Amino acid sequence: MQLFVYGTLTDPAQIEAIVDAGPGTFEFVGPTTLEGFRRVDGRYPTLVPGGSVEGRLLAVDKRALERLDRYEGVDQGLYVRIAVPKADGGQGWVYVGHPDRLGADADAAWPDERSFREAVETAAARRDAVLRVHE
Repeated sequence: MQLFVYGTLTDPAQIEAIVDAGPGTFEFVGPTTLEGFRRVDGRYPTLVPGGSVEGRLLAVDKRALERLDRYEGVDQGLYVRIAVPKADGGQGWVYVGHPDRLGADADAAWPDERSFREAVETAAARRDAVLRVHE
C-alpha cells in the first residue's frame, strides 16, 4: 500500500519508531505532489481543499498502515484516511486532519454540514485530487 505523507511522517526515523519494525517494512517511493489540497498548519499539519502540497509517497505493509492509523488518531476522529488516485494508475492513501481539533488556521474550516470524512471525500472527488510521483 502507498501513503502520501506531508508532515512528521516524512521523517524515516519517525516512521520506524511508529511501525516498530525493521528494514523492509516501509520504503519511500519518491517525492510526490498531491493536487487538489493545500497544507495548513496548526498543532499538526493538515489539508484543506485547493492548491497542491509537496510530500513523499511511502510504501507500507498492512500492519504498518494499521499502526500509522493509530498514531494519526483515525479511530478518535483526529484524522481520516482517504483513497486518492495516482496519475500513473492505482491509488494511494492520504491522511487529512480535522482542522478544528488540530488548532489550524481559521481559513482551514470545512464549510460542510456532512461528516468530516464525507466532506473530505467529496472535496477530493470534486477537485479531481491526484497524486503525482516525481521521478
